[in-house]
Amino acid sequence: MKTLVENRRAFTLQNCELNVFETHQSSLLVPLAFPDFVVTSMLRGKKVMHLFDQPGFDYLPGETVLVPAHVTMTIDFPEATQTNPTQCIALALDQTKIQQIVDRLNEQYPREGKDQYWSLHHNQYHFLNNMDLAHTINKLIHICSGNVLGKDVLADLTLQELVVHIIQAQHLYSAQENQSPRHDNALAYVLHYIRANIGEKIQVEQLSQKACMSRASFYRAFKREFNISPLEFILKEKIKKAKTLLSDPKATISDVCYQLGFSDLNYFGRQFKKMEGISPSQYRHVSAKPNEK
Repeated sequence: MKTLVENRRAFTLQNCELNVFETHQSSLLVPLAFPDFVVTSMLRGKKVMHLFDQPGFDYLPGETVLVPAHVTMTIDFPEATQTNPTQCIALALDQTKIQQIVDRLNEQYPREGKDQYWSLHHNQYHFLNNMDLAHTINKLIHICSGNVLGKDVLADLTLQELVVHIIQAQHLYSAQENQSPRHDNALAYVLHYIRANIGEKIQVEQLSQKACMSRASFYRAFKREFNISPLEFILKEKIKKAKTLLSDPKATISDVCYQLGFSDLNYFGRQFKKMEGISPSQYRHVSAKPNEK
């Protein structure tokens, strides 16, 4: 070990470099920059990241942060100790390779809608890993740090998966945050319809008709764009709306359940806990605490 702050091990391949960082003591405002586009992912502990002159944000295991080339991230390590080090990976990607992957996506798998193209967006840089993204990152770590034959070939194939999953995660984030419909984009229009009718029992057939596609074509396009099915997206939106409704102390959990089109209170409770990690009643108790102070 060369240093207690951001001690680095590196594994270099043709089109990417895996950096594994460990910090063993509490530190503040540690600068770090790379000459390439970097995908970082937390493995252990906690950081506070400062990027793009924005307020610092907590960076925790299971999350990813994207950092453009030559952009300095400033990092706090409030909880790092020698017995409990902070661990993070930074995967530096060759920009030419990224552009080749994006160009291939636009050529062979064009997005639905006018002026819609596959691209990586630097303004959507912090998000929670989904299962596919986490699996792909772990696979790249295994390839880069291992001794398998044909490491560069395997890494290049996995890099394609990684870029696709990152773009899909960004599309999903945009879809969840953007409330304005775009009538020139079939999928964007469908998302607006889902939100406007979130209290109804929405069927995939309805949505495919709204998108003017066959059911099979609509399902493929939706899954390719967001990496989740239409029904999974509807459920996410229902639970998101449920959290807002539960903030009203006058609304019972049953009221919220049936207002959102669920016909079974137990099913609603199970799905809420599956997504949020706690039951609706526990969520209400936790979210009410700040208001009680």
